[in-house]
Amino acid sequence: MRVKSKKKGCKKWIILGVFVILMISIFVGLLLTKKIRIAPFLAKSYSVCGVDVSHYQGTIDWPKLAGNAIDFAYIKSTEGSSHVDEKFRENWKKASNEDLLIGAYHFFSFESEGKRQADWFIQNVGSLSGKLPPVVDIEYYSTEKKMPPVSKIRENLSQILASLEKQYSVKPIIYTTYPVYHKYIEGHFSSYPLWIRNVYYQPNWDIGAVWKIWQYTDRAVLNGYAGQEKYIDKNVFCGKKEELMAMRCP
Repeated sequence: MRVKSKKKGCKKWIILGVFVILMISIFVGLLLTKKIRIAPFLAKSYSVCGVDVSHYQGTIDWPKLAGNAIDFAYIKSTEGSSHVDEKFRENWKKASNEDLLIGAYHFFSFESEGKRQADWFIQNVGSLSGKLPPVVDIEYYSTEKKMPPVSKIRENLSQILASLEKQYSVKPIIYTTYPVYHKYIEGHFSSYPLWIRNVYYQPNWDIGAVWKIWQYTDRAVLNGYAGQEKYIDKNVFCGKKEELMAMRCP
C-alpha cells in the first residue's frame, strides 16, 4: 500500500511539473510574439518617470500634466530639415514654467543630410542651457525597401549627432525602435546614450542594460491634454533623478 501511495504521489508531481513548464512556455511564447504586455508592470521598479509629447497631444495644460507624478518631459521640436512641430514653441514655453526636467527631440529624416538637420534643430530650438540633452528620434516611417543604403544613413546620423554635440557640449541621446537599433545603431553608436522603445517587456531581457531611457508604453492616459491622440507615451530613466539632472546641457 505504501509503495502504491508513493507512486501516486510521484505521478502527481510529474503532472504538476509538466503543467508548470507548459504554462511557462505558453507565457514566454506570448511574450516573444508580442501578444501580451508586461512592460508597465516591470517599469514600476524605476523611480524616475517621464513623458514625450508632440502636436498629437493637442493643447497641453502643463501644470496639470506635471501633476501626474512625472519628473521629465521631452517635446517634439523639429523633423528633417524643414518642419517644426506646430505645438513646439507653445509647449516649450509653458513646460519651462513647471518643475520638470525638459528636453527637445528631433525626428530624423532618412533622406536629408545630417548636418542640415542639426542646423535646423539648432535654429529652431536655440539654447538648451540647463535643459536635458537633445534627442535624435530615428525610426521607420516608410518601408525598408525605400531606405537609403545603411552606410549613408549611418553617415547622416553621425553628422547630426556630432553637430549637436559640438553645439550643446553634451552627448545627444538616440531614441529608436528594435528594428532600427539592430540594423543601424548596434555596435556603431555605443558612446551615445540610448533611449529604446519596448512596450512588451524589459529591454534588459534581450539587448542588455545598454539603455538610459526606456519607453515602456504608448497607451498611457494622463490628465492635462486634449488632442486627437488620447494616449501618451511614458518612459523611465535608468538611474536616480540626480543622475538625470547631471546629464543636462551646461
